[in-house]
Amino acid sequence: MIKNYNYHITRFVKNAPNIRHLPIDKGIEIAFAGRSNAGKSSALNTLTNQKTLARTSKIPGRTQLINLFEVQPGIRLVDLPGYGYAEVPEELKHKWQCALGEYLQKRDSLKGLVVLMDIRHPMKDLDQKIIQWAVDVKIPVLVLLTKSDKLASSARIAQLSNVRKAALAFGGDMQIELFSSLKKQGVDKLRQKLDIWFNNKLPKQYN
Repeated sequence: MIKNYNYHITRFVKNAPNIRHLPIDKGIEIAFAGRSNAGKSSALNTLTNQKTLARTSKIPGRTQLINLFEVQPGIRLVDLPGYGYAEVPEELKHKWQCALGEYLQKRDSLKGLVVLMDIRHPMKDLDQKIIQWAVDVKIPVLVLLTKSDKLASSARIAQLSNVRKAALAFGGDMQIELFSSLKKQGVDKLRQKLDIWFNNKLPKQYN
């Protein structure tokens, strides 16, 4: 039987410029990644039913550090620096990308990846690269097509179908769903997937 976790009690732990400043690499972490305007922070706030757990901004690129949140001991959610936003100094963008890449490649606690994409602009080059990396190292992926309320129902369904077809080329353990923080669409499916990952991957001492 799958244990259901209470994401409403999730708390902020710390932020860090790189993995050397993160807590000890034990337990399980599910990371949220996406372009800087994909709505990562809003998705985390919707998931946890907390308005200010993850900082949101009308200015893309607000998430500049690795942000760590704890659901319960040994179970964490990670908000990674946004990628692909051009209107920041090149040096700063390079620093973000290094922190993102280092976390993905070296953090042993990472057991699942949620990739968020604006439904109107999915599967950009960097989105595809991060998915391909996850598939190559056998990390399961949940793709959330965010801001789905911005499209009419028929357009949403068509875009979902298109992205699911495109995802077949990657292989691996991947699921694609619609998501809207505003309308709370897809939140239940996100929670269900996180529950499955945490139940399947968590060492027994944390259950």
